[in-house]
Amino acid sequence: MKLLTYDPGNGPRCGVLQDDRVVDVSGLLATPRSLPDVRALLDLGDSALDRVRNALAQRTATPSLPLEGLRLRSPILQPPTVRDFMIFEEHATAQGTREREEAWYRMPIFYFSSPLRIFGPDETIPYPSASEMLDYELEIGCVIGRDGSNVSEEDALSYIAGFLIFNDWSCRDLQRDESAVGLGPAKGKDSASTLGPWLVTTDEMAPYLREGRLHVKCSAKINGDFWVQDSDGGLAYHTWGSMVERASKDSRIAPGDVLGCGTVGGGSIGEAIRKGYEKARFLQPGDVVEMEVEGLGLLRSTIGPKENEDPNYRYQPKQQPPLPERGIARDYKYQPKPR
Repeated sequence: MKLLTYDPGNGPRCGVLQDDRVVDVSGLLATPRSLPDVRALLDLGDSALDRVRNALAQRTATPSLPLEGLRLRSPILQPPTVRDFMIFEEHATAQGTREREEAWYRMPIFYFSSPLRIFGPDETIPYPSASEMLDYELEIGCVIGRDGSNVSEEDALSYIAGFLIFNDWSCRDLQRDESAVGLGPAKGKDSASTLGPWLVTTDEMAPYLREGRLHVKCSAKINGDFWVQDSDGGLAYHTWGSMVERASKDSRIAPGDVLGCGTVGGGSIGEAIRKGYEKARFLQPGDVVEMEVEGLGLLRSTIGPKENEDPNYRYQPKQQPPLPERGIARDYKYQPKPR
């Protein structure tokens, strides 16, 4: 199933996509109150997705709306938490131009991102006023479907409700200052995350799941030009199960939590510059960013103008990081290391 959050004009509602039409899940399940997003559906309990499947199979006259022209929101309007990992070695090593700490190979590493700046499909992303180096990051996210603690890797897939595209917008100049102190990334990742266009349930993605990895092709276009094309999601060094295990160890995961896999190989602007894409540069207002992942759909965003810009703002980056040397990784091809 493809579960989504849509707004017909009177507020967000949870829907399910069927034959290019959106069926309202509240009406489908006859819930006493409307469900404002997919998280609200997951909060109904472990059998929520099965209830939707069964109701669809028996559906007779539940109203639906055409998908075309319908405003979609992020499937999860406000996740309880957003944990973003970094499990692709090509990105972690900047296409082989830097060494990674041994801990990166030993365990899946993550940071917490803000659940308060979540954007959905076709939304305008305000350009962060304190930054000059806005980057996209092409990622896949999973959404947790049930509560758990100390979940094993072997059981992890049963805790994942489904997968979606995750654009982890990054202010590289802010991130550089924070990382130098050892507490980043934080403010460099604080302005926006985009999720969507819908949540594809784990059973529907099963044909792409092998050895705990999603073997899907991932691409990104900026203003209609590819800056990364057919990056392989199956080249993740760590598995989805290992991320769930690490996130839940001595802690808790809950319905609606989002786990990002980190940037797929080649899926950021620095990597596009290293690969020699002539038009690759940091984003500017008016740019249109389109991310497409096999099985998950297409997620489009437009960069808006800076809001509340203050040239005298006191927490500006000290300096702009140098750009990667263009074309330095033109012939680079990722070779997975033994795990």
